[in-house]
Amino acid sequence: MSSTNSISNQTEPKNGTEKPVVRVKVLSERDRRRLLNHFLALNDNDRLLRFGSVLTDELVTRYAQRLDFERDTIFGVYDDNLRLLGVGHLAFIARDAHPNRGSNTLKERVAEFGVSVDAKARGMGIGSHLFRRAAIHCRNEDVDTLYMHCLSTNKVMMHIAKKAGMSIQRDYGEADAYLRLEPASPGTVLREAMDEQVATLDYGLKANAKAALKWWTRLSGGKIDKPRS
Repeated sequence: MSSTNSISNQTEPKNGTEKPVVRVKVLSERDRRRLLNHFLALNDNDRLLRFGSVLTDELVTRYAQRLDFERDTIFGVYDDNLRLLGVGHLAFIARDAHPNRGSNTLKERVAEFGVSVDAKARGMGIGSHLFRRAAIHCRNEDVDTLYMHCLSTNKVMMHIAKKAGMSIQRDYGEADAYLRLEPASPGTVLREAMDEQVATLDYGLKANAKAALKWWTRLSGGKIDKPRS
């Protein structure tokens, strides 16, 4: 089974077709190495769309090393091999630090969202799932304004923005989009908690399966029977 088809062993039927179930998990310090591997795997065009310029491997490494898991919230989607297929970075910014963006809210903070999806995992809705999870998290963190800044040619980000009903402003090849969010509710708090619990359980099952396969491979001298497709 290829990694792009193994986000989850479960599938949900939709309009007569089956799509992988996407589990979005909050990432932490222990995921930094896999985050770095994800960013380094982006080609030049994907790096341009994600970072606004074609970063070298050295700059990408610095970016990954400087991610602050205490200040920001970073979400990820893992495949069965525990490889990150998609990453959403939700950065919280003080309203006064960016007057232009802070002018749309009376809250203390605003949030900015960036996303990257592995080229082989496109078309599965991973970016949209990451965005929805980020939006719910913002509501529960008392943030009512969510921004996205990207190149106008970033079709993935523009699609997410339009689908979410964000207000979009284009200028000199770049685009700013923002979304006003509703306040938190018991439903959003419960939904986020349940989503994280299910994603954590899913991650644990994948980790255990990977460890068991590694153990069995060593025990059998590197010979394992591959299941017939």
